[in-house]
Amino acid sequence: MTVRLACCVQRALCGAALLILLSSCSEHPSYPVVPLSQSSSVPEYGDSLVEGTIGEASTLIPVLASDASSHAVAGQIYNGLVKYDKNLNIVGDLAERYDVSPDGLTITFHLRRTVTWHDGAPFTSRDVLYTHRVVIDPKTPTAYAEDFRQVTSITAPDRYTVRVTYATPFAPALASWGMNILPAHLLEGQDITKSPLARKPVGTGPYRFKEWIAGQKIVLESNHDYFEGRPFIDRYVYRIIPDTSTMYMELKAGGVDLMNLTPVQYARQTANKRFESKFNKYRYPSSGYLYMGYNLRHPLFGDKRIRQAITAAINKDELIHGVLFGMGQKAHGPIVPGRWAYNPGVKDIPYDPKRAGELLAQAGWKSKNADGILTKDGRPFSFTILTNQGNQQRLMSAQIIQQRLKTIGIDVRIRIVEWATFLKEFVDKGNFEVVMLGWNTSQDPDMYDIWHSSKTNPGELNFIGFKNAEVDRLLDEGRRTFDREKRKKAYFRIQEILAEEQPYTFLYVPDALPTVSARIRGIEPAPAGIGHNQIRWHVPKKEQVYAP
Repeated sequence: MTVRLACCVQRALCGAALLILLSSCSEHPSYPVVPLSQSSSVPEYGDSLVEGTIGEASTLIPVLASDASSHAVAGQIYNGLVKYDKNLNIVGDLAERYDVSPDGLTITFHLRRTVTWHDGAPFTSRDVLYTHRVVIDPKTPTAYAEDFRQVTSITAPDRYTVRVTYATPFAPALASWGMNILPAHLLEGQDITKSPLARKPVGTGPYRFKEWIAGQKIVLESNHDYFEGRPFIDRYVYRIIPDTSTMYMELKAGGVDLMNLTPVQYARQTANKRFESKFNKYRYPSSGYLYMGYNLRHPLFGDKRIRQAITAAINKDELIHGVLFGMGQKAHGPIVPGRWAYNPGVKDIPYDPKRAGELLAQAGWKSKNADGILTKDGRPFSFTILTNQGNQQRLMSAQIIQQRLKTIGIDVRIRIVEWATFLKEFVDKGNFEVVMLGWNTSQDPDMYDIWHSSKTNPGELNFIGFKNAEVDRLLDEGRRTFDREKRKKAYFRIQEILAEEQPYTFLYVPDALPTVSARIRGIEPAPAGIGHNQIRWHVPKKEQVYAP
């Protein structure tokens, strides 16, 4: 399972890749949808769709990106061999079909024969073999190599067949081939980290790259030769607006057609007939969670009693009601409620400021200075929560937590950093004390890349430095069997260990709250969210507002 840091709205998981990001995908049934009644219309080509995003892409070579902003755009440009359908079943994408051997150790992909890259070159098995080779290359700075290192043999009997073999059972094997496939004819023999495709990608997907104006927008144009059919909407534009309030103003003014509403926008600012005459709102559980992650290399957070105390001092119900307006649920661990691997019996640390104080005292934090801040060996208990610019929910959550921790004698500062800088200079380098971030979880519960002790190097996803021998063993067990009950046993135990160790304070699972311009027709809410059939979205001619 690969992972992406959550930042903004996107389609990618539902329609393109089997990866982790904060998106509109959910395993739960949809909450009641609140769309306008739309008259039926015959789909017509034309118009543009402008999506607001708070984060700018870092690169458009997906194996080099770990952030959701990059993968949102890449999901329009590239395809994997497989994808999730609207009901979250794995189906073929670039692979027209696939066969799995009875022992589960070999997958044979039969590739589509009519797919071309955006530059006209044919898509073949050569591209799949190259993608595998470059992902596992030690010189490639990617967080996604581990799943592909499990492959013991990958061959291409012909131009349109790829056979992949594993030495032992590997449960996430099929889903891992949702990874975006790269064009071998443009990348072979080159240093992928210096490729111009980072800024001008060439894919096989429903949209082609048009332009990227740094800090402003990324423009894509429909691929008229797309193998699933030409998208009805001609242009897809990502407008970079690093503030949700400004984005909402642009939405109302017609400068944005699609965005994720904040809870206050959903509950209060859009609950009127004027808004509902112009936009459709949707609400359903997301598959992501918000957390505070502790840098376990920092001496302040090496003692689990400190981490337990901080969690005990945070009222998660207060966050859900004060920040989410009740549109979410408490997070108890890295698997969201409703998934088969979710452990309903895990004992989360309840809100208990008194217990928090006792734990801190046990860890040596007993005295307070004149400002009421705990001290130890003459230094105050103080740290900074680092989070990204433009996410009002995270800022509000951090502010509430700041006040709660102050009452037990902890001084918390909050620092907001622009998304790309946040990732490159702080997260990737482990240059933080506490981060407030979100992960989105894929349908498979494999969490190897986030929690295994081998994934703590710079640029990898266990950036907090968590190391636990039992968790390592259980992660290996969970991915080395196809027996769901055995896997469930492993993941249930992992959740128990994380609840005890508290390397993260798991905060909440928010609802997804996308809103889309009412002129956009063809949206079909499903277990996979609203993005699964995006190429079928369309605008009646008389309502189209963007000229070619």
